[in-house]
Amino acid sequence: MKSAPEDMSFTTKPARTPWGNFPDVLIHASESAVKQHPAYQAAKAGDGHAATALVNDTMSEQQNQQLSDLLRGHAPILVSAHAYERAGINAIPEAFAVEISKAVGWQLDASVAQINVVAHTGADGFSRLARQAEFAGQIQAGSDYVLVDDFVGMGGTLANLKGYIESQGGRVLAAVCLTGKPHSAKLALSLERLNELRSKHGTKLENWWLGRFAHAFDALTESEARYLARTETADTVRDRIAAAKQA
Repeated sequence: MKSAPEDMSFTTKPARTPWGNFPDVLIHASESAVKQHPAYQAAKAGDGHAATALVNDTMSEQQNQQLSDLLRGHAPILVSAHAYERAGINAIPEAFAVEISKAVGWQLDASVAQINVVAHTGADGFSRLARQAEFAGQIQAGSDYVLVDDFVGMGGTLANLKGYIESQGGRVLAAVCLTGKPHSAKLALSLERLNELRSKHGTKLENWWLGRFAHAFDALTESEARYLARTETADTVRDRIAAAKQA
């Protein structure tokens, strides 16, 4: 595994790509089943054996079958969102991808990795929005991919990993997570939510967002857009993003 980078600052703006008809994330287990598992903390801190034990105890055969059915006729490459945590390199996504690879018979590419520290575990929504994951690694142009992560919250990490792969010529067909909140399974932003966000905060905030993050509101996830639409004012959004970035 790669060592965690020392510099937490962003040198680039992560790419994002249109959602189209992107399917909902396939979530394998409840948060309680995963986070209360005795191997969870060690796995989150980088213990590969603990991560494998956790995945084997919580992975759903039914969800693996659903993934195979969803992408019948395809043989995508599995790529996991290796994440740098305060305690170490999260071993769960890679272990999860390995076990899915065994279950469905698809190739696994472990060369793509997160290259910055975002400290999302336990963070609030503005911290997740302000500190976004960046990725690097060789992508096979023209190939299909499936994203694998341990948790889906607001979906920004998956959105950025998708954007990275597709900006390099790959095509992302689906995403799977070991756990997450059920309402977070929907990544693709709905037109209704986009219109709600634009109506609430107007074009001035969207232009600011474009300059700050290099994408407009239409590249947000459904959960990100909902979070921003529920924020009282555009000034509050800017102030909270700035504060989270400084922290």
